[in-house]
Amino acid sequence: MRISLNTSKWYDNIWASLIFFTRLPFWRLHEPPKECYRTVVEHWPLTGWLTGGVMAAIIYFGGLIMPHAIAVLIAIAARLLITGALHEDGLTDFFDGFGGGGNNRQRILDIMKDSRTGTYGVVGIVMYLLLLLFALTAMPAKLAALTVLAADPFSKMLAGQIIMMMPYARTEEESKAHVIYRKMNIKAGISLFFQGMLPLLPLILICRNSLRWDLIIFIPGLVMYFLYLFIWRRLRGYTGDCCGAMFLLIELSFYLTMSSQFFNNKTILWTLFS
Repeated sequence: MRISLNTSKWYDNIWASLIFFTRLPFWRLHEPPKECYRTVVEHWPLTGWLTGGVMAAIIYFGGLIMPHAIAVLIAIAARLLITGALHEDGLTDFFDGFGGGGNNRQRILDIMKDSRTGTYGVVGIVMYLLLLLFALTAMPAKLAALTVLAADPFSKMLAGQIIMMMPYARTEEESKAHVIYRKMNIKAGISLFFQGMLPLLPLILICRNSLRWDLIIFIPGLVMYFLYLFIWRRLRGYTGDCCGAMFLLIELSFYLTMSSQFFNNKTILWTLFS
């Protein structure tokens, strides 16, 4: 009888997620077993605590010594450096693949795997970055910082659901990272939920009487659902690029909803965050 031994520790899956989703040298401190990389989506929102926290700190403290727009730009650049533009690369490939591949499933997959960037990708990523910049600069620095802190993990929590809703569209050998994420069990799903929801608490507590929380939660969820339908109809499965694109577009919808809420409640929110 063959006995299978699991040599991974409780923190290995978290460590694998930090290594996978960032370019910080966590691997120099500890290298988890290879099988742990199948679970990285289960701790994806935790990496959002890191990237969202860094962005929020730069926006808030940077806003004390420089124009708000410059602080936001530096914050966006900092996240790009931390993640190696991993998700933005996925978004660019997503625009190229679905924009240029039509309804041909194999052509969409081939275009997304191509390292060259096409017109759809360039236009899409430029429009995304402009909307991101304008949405965050439309809010006061304190509110923008709290929003980033909440939106990053929350959006990763929503985007992570895609691996439960459809199969992987390629084989493991064909994937860019040579990893297929495993389906989450109940324990992992509950953990993912709390990872994504807890950073919302500061925003809820401070702005509880000033914002439409139904819209702030519902609209990103609606964006997630329609992206799921779109991907399913074209690919009948997801890829890593789809995950990254879904995260960024859900997060952008969160920021646009918040900036719209601020625009319609300027008097109350300026009092809170001026």
